[in-house]
Amino acid sequence: MPIPEGFSSTALVGFTLPRLHTGKSWYVDFFAYDPVSDRMKRKKYMLDRQKKHSERHIMATMLIMNITQRLIQGWNPWVRDVSTRHMTELSEVIVGYRQYIEAMVTKGAMRHKTAYDYLSRLGSLETYIQECHVRIRFVYQFDKTFILDFLDYLILDKDVSAKTRNNYRTWLSTFSSWLVERHYIEKNPVEDIHMLREKEKLRDALPSSALVRMREYLYKHNRYFLLACMMEYYTFIRPDELRHIRIGDISVRDREITVPAEISKNRKERRVALNTKLLRFMMELQVFSAPSHYYLFGDGLKPGPSLLYLNSFRYEWKKLRKELRWPESYQFYSLKDSGIRDLANAEGVVVARDQAGHSDIAVTNKYLKRGKAVPDEVKNFEGAL
Repeated sequence: MPIPEGFSSTALVGFTLPRLHTGKSWYVDFFAYDPVSDRMKRKKYMLDRQKKHSERHIMATMLIMNITQRLIQGWNPWVRDVSTRHMTELSEVIVGYRQYIEAMVTKGAMRHKTAYDYLSRLGSLETYIQECHVRIRFVYQFDKTFILDFLDYLILDKDVSAKTRNNYRTWLSTFSSWLVERHYIEKNPVEDIHMLREKEKLRDALPSSALVRMREYLYKHNRYFLLACMMEYYTFIRPDELRHIRIGDISVRDREITVPAEISKNRKERRVALNTKLLRFMMELQVFSAPSHYYLFGDGLKPGPSLLYLNSFRYEWKKLRKELRWPESYQFYSLKDSGIRDLANAEGVVVARDQAGHSDIAVTNKYLKRGKAVPDEVKNFEGAL
């Protein structure tokens, strides 16, 4: 129920008076403004525990009197018992934080490099909120759950290293301390979030049996997500890069996919081989009938003009993992680990390294500049998926 427009009493007061409802179930309800969802929400108290009607009437009378008094005094069932500063909009706090950092640099209290790092990480946080459509409005919502989700996004969607993730955690702790000192939040939510060992693995490669099971399930229930999984397994293109790939980036004649510089993690263009098995499945799905400017994975994971949400692959993967009862160590990015493992075992580690762009990207760039075609071993690799 949205807040009524104009100057109605409900809009000005922010709540409705509680009322008793009788029938099959007895309850007292009222509406109050929820600042997080920006709408009026209904609150209900059931009275069915009282068996006699007389007892229900007494309890309803007491509830209505108590609720009305509390509402008049400013109580809101949708707002935690927080100070006024806790209800400051996060966007407003971020503006203040930027001004603070700039002032510290001006006064010589902070190095330019430190300020640049802090503001860069702040920008990544804002990008996460925007791209993943995170429902956070007020600063009190900047809690442990939100921060963990952001750190997972960095590891699983942006493919940062454990070291980079730890650096973000350190900055988040510094930012949180700044918030605590200014009474925007009560305690530092980062304190209970541990640092990762820099060689700690958050995911495991999938065994062949799991890959076969996944293929059988997705071929029956979600073929377009199966295509995304096959792309990850055979091409090793990062998830964030994969959602930017357009039909025009795929060459059927040359059997290769170009990852443009503007979407590449290291901002350098690269080509990856298009596996025969993958190409046949793309033809089966008729993806090449779409216009060249269409994204390979648009709305519904089908080719389309709209860019896919950043966490869409991970969202679909979570549903798959739950259905197949897999451990959390099986991540969407595990498909890349699995593909590299299987390609290396079948064709050698050098072929797998070049397809993945690992170790030394300069070597890959020199290889491409010599004008050599992508390796036939990759095109004809028969993987488990």
